[in-house]
Amino acid sequence: MAATSWIPKLGSRGGPIYLAIADALAADIGSGQLTEGARLPTQRRLADDLEIDFTTVSRAYAEAQSRGLIEGRVGQGTYVKARRHAPARAQPSGLVDMSMNLPPRFQNRSLTHRMWETVRDLEDQGLDLLMRYQEPGGIIEDRMIATSWLSRRLPDAAPDRVLVAAGAQGALNAVLSVLTEPGDTVCAEQLTYPGFRSVASHLKLKLVPLEMDEHGLLPKAFERACQNGEPKALYCMPTLHNPTTRTMPLARRRELVELARLHDVPVIEDDAYSALVPDAPPPLAALAPDIVYHVASLSKCLSPALRVAYIAVPEGRSLRLASAIRASASMVSPLTSAVASRWIENGLADMVRDEIIRESAERLQVLNATLHKYAETSSGGFHVWMHVPKPWTRGELVSRLRSVGVAVVASDAFAVSSSPEAIRIGLGAPESLEEVKRSMEVLADLLSQQPAISTMVV
Repeated sequence: MAATSWIPKLGSRGGPIYLAIADALAADIGSGQLTEGARLPTQRRLADDLEIDFTTVSRAYAEAQSRGLIEGRVGQGTYVKARRHAPARAQPSGLVDMSMNLPPRFQNRSLTHRMWETVRDLEDQGLDLLMRYQEPGGIIEDRMIATSWLSRRLPDAAPDRVLVAAGAQGALNAVLSVLTEPGDTVCAEQLTYPGFRSVASHLKLKLVPLEMDEHGLLPKAFERACQNGEPKALYCMPTLHNPTTRTMPLARRRELVELARLHDVPVIEDDAYSALVPDAPPPLAALAPDIVYHVASLSKCLSPALRVAYIAVPEGRSLRLASAIRASASMVSPLTSAVASRWIENGLADMVRDEIIRESAERLQVLNATLHKYAETSSGGFHVWMHVPKPWTRGELVSRLRSVGVAVVASDAFAVSSSPEAIRIGLGAPESLEEVKRSMEVLADLLSQQPAISTMVV
């Protein structure tokens, strides 16, 4: 095989030239410019092409080989190393599991490569990152980067009011444990995030369901709940509500926080999705930073594996909340917090979020082509709220879908009170657009039949 004519684009970056060459190799392999098995120029030839010393190229190739990018073959030359690709993980049951609400996997190999490169680059932080505990609520460096991430939506955020927690679940547990005691009442939308219901149940709290309309939570319902009792907190998801996908308009947000101030009820704002909706109205915490605990998980907009959430808290509440984080989880994983910080610092976080938005839009187009008359969707999101048409019921539909290899979630999982005839579909979990399309065709075909006809029960 003839050697490629590859010449690295070194630009004007600082630092050792040999590292710049190794970085350029990594970038071009990630982008597909250099394919697996491609033969690289000899070290002497590349040194001549770049007009640099031979030993510099030799160090660059050695660095690239230590990263697992290339391999030398005796008497043959240097080649781009064949990478091991993880096999697709099929569900053990054979199901297309659309019950989990996950961001979709994208096909941008260059970006995927850079994400992993960033993880490997954390070696420069030494053993302290791996062999030491960190303070609850996050070290100041991570809190400052978290503040910069939040500042796009919360311009007044400050590091002394921002904490790092172990995902939204850890954040909600900590906030609720600070604001409530067992037996207390907390208000929530009548359809709400199942994880919040789990935490509330674990803390032995009573949930008061608040009515919703097509724009989300009704402020009048919250006002009535305040007049009928003394709720210790209000939990809500104003942007891309899970499960209904609804986003609360600005006027309603203002009305809601004014009522919370009037009745002295702290608000827990679950803002897992607003990074995916750049044109969403300002968060409740931007309108009322004195009463709102703002929980911004990175699971939906970046990666569920990070298990990192940022909490913006009212002034003077950080120490108590940090103590609650210590009591429940000790600390967020320093390693995953460092990965999140590095992605935000080097711009990868924005790139990953944009890829998630792009892939989600393509999947929504597939769904809308077949099921738009039944479904509530929103741009930026990857979950769908679908009203089950008569004569089907949610139970019959979920059961029948499972029998033909598609898993979705009935409304019961989200209902604080009565459950409507509806299901939630997670478009992010399937491996590909084709898998989404097949699943939607199965669902559309079922809905075109009568429930009694579609069953195989004898």
